[in-house]
Amino acid sequence: MTTIDDLISRSNRLGADARNTNYAGGNTSAKGTATDPVTGESVDLLWVKGSGGDLGTLRPSGLAALRLDRVLALKDVYPGVEREDDMVAAFDYCLHGKGGAAPSIDTAMHGLVEANHVDHLHPDSGIAFATAADGEELTRKCFGDRVVWVPWRRPGFQLGLDIASIAAQNPQAIGCILGGHGITAWGETSEESEQRSLEIIRTAEKFILDNGRTAPFGGVIAGFEALPAEERRAKAASLFPLIRGLASTDRPQVGHFDDSAAVLEFLAAEEHPRLAALGTSCPDHFLRTKVRPMVLDLPPAASDDEVSVRLKELHQAYRDDYARYYDEHADAESPAMRGADPAIVLVPGVGMFSFGTNKQTARVAAEFYLNAINVMRGAEAISTYSPIDEREKFRIEYWALEEAKLARMPKPKPLATRIALVTGAASGIGKAIATRLAAEGACVVIADLDADKAIAAAAEIGNSDVAVGIAADVTDEGQIADGVAAAVLAFGGIDLVVNNAGLSISKPLLETTVKDWDLQHDVMARGSFLVSREAARIMMAQGLGGDIVYISSKNSVFAGPNNIAYSATKADQAHQVRLLAAELGEHGIRVNGINPDGVVRGSGIFAGGWGAKRAAVYGVEEEKLGEYYAQRTLLKREVLPEHVANAVFALTGGELTHTTGLHIPVDAGVAAAFLR
Repeated sequence: MTTIDDLISRSNRLGADARNTNYAGGNTSAKGTATDPVTGESVDLLWVKGSGGDLGTLRPSGLAALRLDRVLALKDVYPGVEREDDMVAAFDYCLHGKGGAAPSIDTAMHGLVEANHVDHLHPDSGIAFATAADGEELTRKCFGDRVVWVPWRRPGFQLGLDIASIAAQNPQAIGCILGGHGITAWGETSEESEQRSLEIIRTAEKFILDNGRTAPFGGVIAGFEALPAEERRAKAASLFPLIRGLASTDRPQVGHFDDSAAVLEFLAAEEHPRLAALGTSCPDHFLRTKVRPMVLDLPPAASDDEVSVRLKELHQAYRDDYARYYDEHADAESPAMRGADPAIVLVPGVGMFSFGTNKQTARVAAEFYLNAINVMRGAEAISTYSPIDEREKFRIEYWALEEAKLARMPKPKPLATRIALVTGAASGIGKAIATRLAAEGACVVIADLDADKAIAAAAEIGNSDVAVGIAADVTDEGQIADGVAAAVLAFGGIDLVVNNAGLSISKPLLETTVKDWDLQHDVMARGSFLVSREAARIMMAQGLGGDIVYISSKNSVFAGPNNIAYSATKADQAHQVRLLAAELGEHGIRVNGINPDGVVRGSGIFAGGWGAKRAAVYGVEEEKLGEYYAQRTLLKREVLPEHVANAVFALTGGELTHTTGLHIPVDAGVAAAFLR
């Protein structure tokens, strides 16, 4: 294997185990030689995981390759700790070759330590030592002189010099504990570096297990125990829209819910208020969780009204405290305050609600706070948890380099942070709509009568951070309530609903049975009403506005033969649009409709027998029905599911913010169905 192959394999193994490091946390490196393509001579290089990458999924493209001689030469031009940020730009002048990732702030640590392989990781057990009040003494007690203590210093060139110096002064050492931060290990071979990293992590784990207190968080607070699972999930679904709305005061957020045993244990324990107030310590943690979480101080048995009032009070207090934190530590060079809402909200007996600009960010924030809980447990077991102070946290959170990293992020897609629920979305028009909404940045919940098909359709669109599939019979009030709750638990709320579920029975009046009539109206008229009603409850609780879109039909305004039940139902849906637009406008909820015509290809309705019946009505072959519909339009074009999806995006993508109560024809021009 090549040096790069060894580095990638080691990184993937270390990153695959959450005990070793968290998502996108830490970095690894290797030194070796390559041929200079200009001179043909051998050149010493440093390969190091680039900025923003993840060890568990690292690929060669995620490495930065630098000339080692130039990295080492930076020691001679280092301007001192007051200007160490200048050195990050200097790394760009050390790069070798084309492509690759941007060098991270930790590049100096890897280049300056005199070892061929270096691992910098954020294991919970290591950070427990790093954040213990007597961490330096505990490090000696646990490791002897095999692992050395490095006092807290913000990541950067000076920290690299510190570690390199301590490593040189302690040739017996295999690595170090970085105060307030994590661990670093080194070795002459990739295998040796990996084994030393694992030795530090596992030794720390064993020391905590053998020497730690059995109840580091204290006893259980009476009445704060976890609710039973079903009751807990129901409570979470009820609270989530309100909490998400509060957490989106400055800018919209997507949510994630975690009711794992570790979270519930922490929130039931006596010491959780004190520890939560101290906040997290490792930079990777608090950059994602903010300086501290917001914690509800009521027991699970408190009434919904009590909880609602208290959450609003605590949210305002949190915002005030965050503004205080910013004002106390900001100076003339500090970036503007990015937002004062919490990223983590803890509710005893229920669980943890986390937030971010997308589902992955929200989920990762929860994972990092779970890491923080594990760190606090370890530190409290062997000592007292003592994270870095607020001033140091602020220096990292509002670091110019962090601001530059945020500025490099791609512009959000039009529907970023929006959560969409699409009914009848496992096939046809619904699937096309869900696919388009996800492509534009939305989190999508695919609801369908067939759960397996809904789950499969969601998997085609993306992973569970993008789309989930749920079973929902839109005629069943209970299933709709359950489906909406599932959507809320998946992403935090609902912002956009598309009432698409439908079927069609094409019969003349005298052949249309009461059963036909009731089925058509139950699925589309009743179903749209039930979905809109439940979604509106969520949207009102969030206070973020929203969109409800009905996929009606040109038949809602056009009178054709042999179609009494279907067309009457579509007319019902069309008027629901107008009625709900009038009622929900004061809540910022816009309600609009789309009137397609003759969507044959890809349509579940047409494939289910409707196409054959309509073809018989018009006297054409079924396979030519799409062509027939196209020829009767003004534009002579066939309407496809994607065209309906385009119209949904046009209504919800941010350009028609002042439009409600509108029906958009997507029929290629049917004069008899013109709106008037």
